[in-house]
Amino acid sequence: MKNILSLIILAIGLATGFWLGTQQEQPADAPAMAQTSAAEAEGARLHALFDEAWQRGLRESPVFASYLGDRRYNDSWGDSSLAAIEASHVADQAVLERLAAIDRDALSAADQVNYDLFLRDYDERIEGYQYRTFLNTFNQRGGMQTLNEVGDSLRFTEAQDYRDWNARLRGVGDAVDQTIALARQGIAEGRVQPRVVMERIPPQIQAQIVSSAADSGFFDPYERMPEGIEGAEGLRAEALAAIDEVVIPAYRRLLTFFNDEYLPNTFDQVGAWQLPDGHEYYAFLARSFTTTELTPAEIHQIGLDEVARIRAEMQEVIAEVGFQGSFGEFLNFLRTDPQFYYETPEELLQAYRAMTRRIDPHLVDLFGYLPRMPYGVEPIPDAIAPDTTTAYYNQPAADGSRAGTYFVNLYRPEVRPRYEIPVLSVHEAVPGHHLQISIAQELGELPEFRRYGGYTAFIEGWGLYSERLGYDMGIYDDPYDHFGALTYDMWRAVRLVVDTGMHDMGWTRQQAIDFFMANAAKSEADIINEIDRYIAWPGQALAYKIGQLRILELRARAESALGERFDIRDFHDVVLGSGAVPLDVLEANVDAWIADSRAGS
Repeated sequence: MKNILSLIILAIGLATGFWLGTQQEQPADAPAMAQTSAAEAEGARLHALFDEAWQRGLRESPVFASYLGDRRYNDSWGDSSLAAIEASHVADQAVLERLAAIDRDALSAADQVNYDLFLRDYDERIEGYQYRTFLNTFNQRGGMQTLNEVGDSLRFTEAQDYRDWNARLRGVGDAVDQTIALARQGIAEGRVQPRVVMERIPPQIQAQIVSSAADSGFFDPYERMPEGIEGAEGLRAEALAAIDEVVIPAYRRLLTFFNDEYLPNTFDQVGAWQLPDGHEYYAFLARSFTTTELTPAEIHQIGLDEVARIRAEMQEVIAEVGFQGSFGEFLNFLRTDPQFYYETPEELLQAYRAMTRRIDPHLVDLFGYLPRMPYGVEPIPDAIAPDTTTAYYNQPAADGSRAGTYFVNLYRPEVRPRYEIPVLSVHEAVPGHHLQISIAQELGELPEFRRYGGYTAFIEGWGLYSERLGYDMGIYDDPYDHFGALTYDMWRAVRLVVDTGMHDMGWTRQQAIDFFMANAAKSEADIINEIDRYIAWPGQALAYKIGQLRILELRARAESALGERFDIRDFHDVVLGSGAVPLDVLEANVDAWIADSRAGS
């Protein structure tokens, strides 16, 4: 911080010196020098604000800091009390006041973009505060009931790491009690989740109430404790005592509260429309997740149009394989025929790993710049596998201490078809999430909030666009793999319909399941988990297809404008070269590149 303030003083001093120089012998380029000096001064103020806000975010969200590889707050879960949340909101407002005092027009072009994105983020945070989503504390896909999994993403290489973890074990009781307090306030305000998804959580809480502390997931870091840690036995004993005395009793309290107070007060129906200001809240989520001004009704119609388009392509594949029967019968054939499934989790995991090895060599043909960070393929933890989706990706640590991880669901391999493996892998690993997120983290010239943050429409839109790149790489050469790719595209189109249907139009859960089942070859188990995900996390599912469509539109625009001069590697480098940005900013970046490319010809 001191260095940044010095830069401000230096820049102001330089500006003053240039101005004084004009009183005597003015250089020919004095206006340009003064302008540069002003840009440096305002830029220094801006980046000082970025840094202060980022550091506050890490202090307030120590688990996020730990996840990035920052060990400073590894002994804390953070303060999630209502008072702390209100204080953070007040601090957000103060950030906007300081930002308004910075002269945007004096900034460099790059810092004007940084300014605009920072302003956009904080405006949205402050607007969203009114909907009090922090009171909706539970999600069946993870949360307080799976807190032990934080340890899976941390480094445990020295005694201090274990001392910090033990401090966190001692803090589990307070974290649970703050969660309960927020949930009670949520009940009072009518901000709760639907019962159908919350009924999945009691078994997850129960899994934390073990008979022996050594069997707790919170003790797992000690199971892989390296040799030579000073005071190892004492640290183990402290951990076991903390689990017995704090962790297990805390989860007993959480289970009692959840069963006796929370579940009885959850919604009988599904949909954000039931919340206070529910329709306004969902419209806000639609704008936020898509970074557009699209309304839920407009998004719903886009979804219906995409479902019809993809359905026609699916019919062409069905004709290609010579299947005799209806569309629904073909989907049933894909869901039930043993030829499409592996028998064991081990076979399924090896198939995923083999697919990523097949994809990797194609990347040099599609990208001019590739990230240095590697990635691995690992099973989703058994405790949450039954209640979560087919796969997901966890990004690398910011300091390079942890690679990216493509997590795949091995629970019930008999419902996880082979034809999903290629398309899922290009989305979650490369050239999808791992490539995009790792490149963003390596853009050292960008402030941290851009390197490690981003916009769901871009991130998930890129993941879905990457599924189309499977055609460029030739990995959908089998017609069933091609149908699998269409199934995943259909899956995201269906999302637009069912998410808006449930949260804005009053659809029932069964209506959403039936619509999904009628249009996509995913298994019923996966479809139910997906629908329940949308129920618990309104609006997020809208980002994928909206982002993909915009990237495809920009690619088509560039191909048309540049003709034979179009280079797919250059296009991809432009798309990924500014990190994850809102879709309007992405469009401006691509249009500028097209103009430069045409002018340079």
